[in-house]
Amino acid sequence: MTFHIPGALREFVGGNSKVQIQDSPATVGGALATLWTIYPGLRDRIATEQGQIREHINVFVGEENIRYLGGLACAVSAGAEISIVPAVSGGWKLFNNPGPPGQSS
Repeated sequence: MTFHIPGALREFVGGNSKVQIQDSPATVGGALATLWTIYPGLRDRIATEQGQIREHINVFVGEENIRYLGGLACAVSAGAEISIVPAVSGGWKLFNNPGPPGQSS
């Protein structure tokens, strides 16, 4: 099972962009628990104190967001590719102010 780690979280996994785990957990929650056992500093950046995925973090199995597949109970297979993707926001001012930076319309 392979985790794809975004740049903002790589400092918590030794700078790796990918982390492979040898276990074959049945669910995303189990896979993340294994990842957090190896890299405990990563947990608080991905999960809340209640153990749920933070709102600004998306987790994908393949190309499917787990929020629509049963969340942490989503089933995974041994060779699954799991991507952790922080939400991206911003740009409102760019679209509402087409002039040069620092000028308002």
